[in-house]
Amino acid sequence: MQFTFLNHSNETYGIKKFLNAKGISHRMYNELKTSGEILINNQKLASDGRVAPNTNVLVKFPNEGNDVNVPISNEPINVIYEDDNWLVVNKPAGLTSVPGPSNRCDTLVNRVKGYLKQQGSLDLKPHIITRLDRFTSGLVLIAKHRLANSLANQQLASHKIKKQYLAIVSGKINKAHGLINEPIGRVGDEFRRRVISDGKPSITEFWVKESFADKTLVQVELHTGRTHQIRVHFTHLGHPLLGDQLYNGPLDQGISRQALHAYSLKFYDDFSEHNLEFSVELPNDMQQVIK
Repeated sequence: MQFTFLNHSNETYGIKKFLNAKGISHRMYNELKTSGEILINNQKLASDGRVAPNTNVLVKFPNEGNDVNVPISNEPINVIYEDDNWLVVNKPAGLTSVPGPSNRCDTLVNRVKGYLKQQGSLDLKPHIITRLDRFTSGLVLIAKHRLANSLANQQLASHKIKKQYLAIVSGKINKAHGLINEPIGRVGDEFRRRVISDGKPSITEFWVKESFADKTLVQVELHTGRTHQIRVHFTHLGHPLLGDQLYNGPLDQGISRQALHAYSLKFYDDFSEHNLEFSVELPNDMQQVIK
């Protein structure tokens, strides 16, 4: 995998600083020097390489290869968007995002690896950027290679990747818009999270889309990224998600998993220098509940 960068500014930079601004970390830079290649105006990098104005820098990464500890799965994936750098898929409820002790063979990562293998890719270590819980459906952003992963993680850290969800919560919410600003943490070693005074700052914004006598469809945007944040915050309000057994949501409303769907994804593509935006409809099980 290779990339070309042009110094558009009027300043001269050290090669390391210039590449760092392009998303190439110290570790990746060292990897390029030892296993890849760096060319400045088609000349191999000298130890004190400088990048003058209007200078081209070409970097050639070694292939990421194949992690033998992650088996290939040939089960299908629902691809919403794909280019040389990114893959956006619509994950079904029930599919785990990454391999773990209980499932190492058929997760989203295993399936994407199989998909990339079928395409003849030599980079077979897909990087999940926007991970979803097993029983949450919807859009997942995947970086195809290490540079895309680095750039996307920088956007995650600065909250520039925008995700919106649709959730069906129990009970009727009477206000059209709300902001839940409550800290979330764990008590002891328990798996579930709670709103606790010494938890991490957590902010969830929501808008009511449809209201029924015993449930509410809400559009949700996360301003922080805590584990189970949407589920914890609505439980704290007294409106746990339908089907959410872990957080005591009602299990008799026609859905057997938490009624949560990541329907919208927006991020800036550093490669094309354009904003990319995607959305998908509610899955059938959630549609049936609100019908």
